[in-house]
Amino acid sequence: MLSFQEQIISDLLDDVNGGLAVLSSGLPLSPILLSLIPLLPSNLTPLLLSVPDSLLPSLSPLSPLSITFDLPSHQRASLYTSGRTLILSPRILIADLLTSRCPPASISALFIFNVHRLSDTSTESFIARLLRLSSPHNHLIPIFAFSDCPHGMVSGFAKAERLMKCLYVRRLHLWPRFHVLVSSDLETDPPEVVDIRVPMSPAMKGIQAAVLEAMDACLKELRRTNKVDVEDLTVEKGLFKSFDEIVRQQLDPIWHTIGKKTKQLVSDLRTLRKLLDYLVRYDAVTYLKYLDTLRVSEGVRSMWIFADSSHKIFELAKRRVYQVVRADGSRISLDKAIPTKKRRVAGNNKKMKEIDNEASSSSKEVGGIVLEEVLEEAPKWKVLRELLEEIEEERMKGIQVTEQVMTGEYADSTDIVLVACKDERSCLQLEDCILKGPQQAMRGEWEKYLLGKIELHSLFKRGKKKPKEPKPKGFGLVDGGIVTTKVSNESTEPTAISILENKALLAAASEISKSTTRREEIEVEPAESSKPKKGRGKGKSKKNPVSDSKPQSSVVQIEEPEVKNHNFSTGGLASSAVQIEEAQGESHKSTAGGSADAKPLPPIQFYALDSDQHILEEWKPAVVIVYHPDMTFVREIEIYKAENPKRKLKTYFLFYEDSTEAQKFEASIHRENRAFESLIRQKSLMMIPVDQNGRCVGPATQSTEPASALSNSVTRKAGGRKPLEKEMQVIVDMREFMSSLPNVLHLKGMKVIPVTLEVGDYILSPLICVERKSIADLYQSFATGRLYHQVETMVRYYKIPVLLIEFSQDKSFSFQSASEIGDDVSPTNIISKLTLLVMHFPRLRLVWSRSLHATADIFLSLKSNQDEPDESKAMRVGVPSEDGIIENDVRAENYNTSAIEFLRRLPGVTDSNYRALMDGCNNLAELGLLPVEKLAELMGSQKAARTLKEFLDAKCPTMV
Repeated sequence: MLSFQEQIISDLLDDVNGGLAVLSSGLPLSPILLSLIPLLPSNLTPLLLSVPDSLLPSLSPLSPLSITFDLPSHQRASLYTSGRTLILSPRILIADLLTSRCPPASISALFIFNVHRLSDTSTESFIARLLRLSSPHNHLIPIFAFSDCPHGMVSGFAKAERLMKCLYVRRLHLWPRFHVLVSSDLETDPPEVVDIRVPMSPAMKGIQAAVLEAMDACLKELRRTNKVDVEDLTVEKGLFKSFDEIVRQQLDPIWHTIGKKTKQLVSDLRTLRKLLDYLVRYDAVTYLKYLDTLRVSEGVRSMWIFADSSHKIFELAKRRVYQVVRADGSRISLDKAIPTKKRRVAGNNKKMKEIDNEASSSSKEVGGIVLEEVLEEAPKWKVLRELLEEIEEERMKGIQVTEQVMTGEYADSTDIVLVACKDERSCLQLEDCILKGPQQAMRGEWEKYLLGKIELHSLFKRGKKKPKEPKPKGFGLVDGGIVTTKVSNESTEPTAISILENKALLAAASEISKSTTRREEIEVEPAESSKPKKGRGKGKSKKNPVSDSKPQSSVVQIEEPEVKNHNFSTGGLASSAVQIEEAQGESHKSTAGGSADAKPLPPIQFYALDSDQHILEEWKPAVVIVYHPDMTFVREIEIYKAENPKRKLKTYFLFYEDSTEAQKFEASIHRENRAFESLIRQKSLMMIPVDQNGRCVGPATQSTEPASALSNSVTRKAGGRKPLEKEMQVIVDMREFMSSLPNVLHLKGMKVIPVTLEVGDYILSPLICVERKSIADLYQSFATGRLYHQVETMVRYYKIPVLLIEFSQDKSFSFQSASEIGDDVSPTNIISKLTLLVMHFPRLRLVWSRSLHATADIFLSLKSNQDEPDESKAMRVGVPSEDGIIENDVRAENYNTSAIEFLRRLPGVTDSNYRALMDGCNNLAELGLLPVEKLAELMGSQKAARTLKEFLDAKCPTMV
């Protein structure tokens, strides 16, 4: 353990209330927990709430036990007193605390993670208040809260101070990277760092400039609305994912009043941010495929597509993959052309060579347009290959081996090279690039792209009706054949060029489809025909991976390019290094993509940063190549080297020069430093109230009266004694604890009883049942029809059914603007749906609430003159019985509701007499046999009885 981690533990244990620790991103929490939990009383149980998945493997020395709702309540109650470390969700713990299954006296400490995601009304603050109110005075439960996202702790007004009051902690511990202890520990023996700046290709530079220009134009348009904070709207902040949340938070309160243009600008900014990210992450073909999906999915809705810079984005993205020229060799576009490369022949078999030569030499000319393949490789690919060769050369010379005597513990750390990428798809593609060569990898992506084009074209043709007359010559494909017609340079318009370009792509796709089919036919030939060619190489290296690829549609994926289903876990990644090492040992040609002068490569492991796994201690790499720089992973490397000072570690960073990738990495560090500086200023000014015993005083409930209230009471009433008020209680469904309303109800002084309800969300009294809906949930419930069923059951079981529609506190208190409300009933209008719902259920009451606190006040007023609900009866409502009718049962299953509805629709049956008919006969069959006199006695009217009898005895008409 490092010295600064020991100091964090010491600071947290200094205060009996616990504390809130905010660490820099990447500084590990597991050593702190592994050392802090054993220092707590061993006979008590530490509770860990909402533990991140990345932290679970490192907690294995504590042998923690995860508690879920599947575990019976009596077993959970016994575990709370077992003294074992328990991991559970806030919903489980709050329910067990309210039902007294978890005694506070058996808890040693409460650990809360990701505090930056909490709020004043979150379930964690509810748990902290219950523990503080119900714990004995001689046993104070410390609360240890952690966060590794400092910029999330400064969003909003005095967020850190408010969270500390809600969690009943009074000390804030800040541990930035620039802290003296942290810097001294990490910089004593730092890893050797090599920063490599890779220049981008001219096309990539042009695309980046065009995207930034489009983003700046969108920001200028957004500033003109005068509805957002201009200081937050910068291109630098637009590089982060949190930028979308900042803009949306500012516009949420007035979202229904802004126009479609402003809403689309917010969406366009998110799309442009993805374009910048994908430009440096994915290859040229995948980037073009993603742009094709944007053109199809967003279409005329997006505003940035119609800007001048967007044309440059699409044009340069295409030019990275292919170039369209006229038959005479002249360029169609006026921009500078990108040098093209000739198509390589894939495969070693003679027949395959003949097929590929035939396909490449066949005419790709359609209407005077020729398609030249470019297939621009990512500039980082070549640098990565050269870097791996250099590392292997140094390793073979013994440069990477330390001069000191190394123990067996570090002997396995001198071979592995760890390559860290952003996501799994990048890892898979880099592995493919190293095994087969960059040209072959790009060829595979290009052929998949073309096969997707031809599949999409065939689907489009299948959906269209066949024309009666044949098409004129010179257009499109006829049974896979290419009909060419020369078009003069003067008559080639831009629209015609784009049509002919698409036909040229289809022609190339048709050739690849034919060659792929013939390759598959050759591969399934008998083994005897391949015996004379046995000396050419091993069969495993001859197989073309393109033959196994299936056609993919280029318009299916909208959000992200396709990611293969590959498990990049700790065990799954180990196979990657083995495959590369075996392929390298068998043949250098397969590793170098067919190059005869290929150099050997070291064992390589690929790691996806999105997986959030800590793998440095397990793999013990000698060299780390950070292909996609990430601030969190950089801190993990520093910690790994500081904890293992004897282990030699060399780190390479690959940046695109003058790119948004480097700008984003530097901006993330500056953003974190600014957040810590803001927290330091807040810490010097914050005031946390404590009582005379040093216990934190958080927000008190309204049921807690101050001591001066009794002295100010009127002395004429019972000698100044205040009469005891009956405690109000609310029965709450367990699923409602995902919201913050139960916390606010408890804060208002109500007793919250958690049970599983079949009907309603809140039971206020034996007569009042409330179904709570947020705005988003209301729209979804109407769309699925779930709300109709919920209201129907409430009307059946309760006298006063209530539909509570709750708005957010920071949004406008209205469904729609006045201009969107029409005069007629519309099936798509939310107001029309509510109107029809109330007309169908006349006893339903609608309650509109502005916020959570307003809802609590409404519940208090509704309960003012009502009896308290019965927990046992509320749980039985709506639950089907096992043996039929039960005495004093409140369930409607005692009656056949379908038969009752049929009875009430019979002529002569009214709301005043159908109950008497139900008491006078057991079923509808007996009703049809009753005489008129008996019916008149039950229905109270001779006329109604004759009407019903005549209807039941009438003959059914027959068709002759």
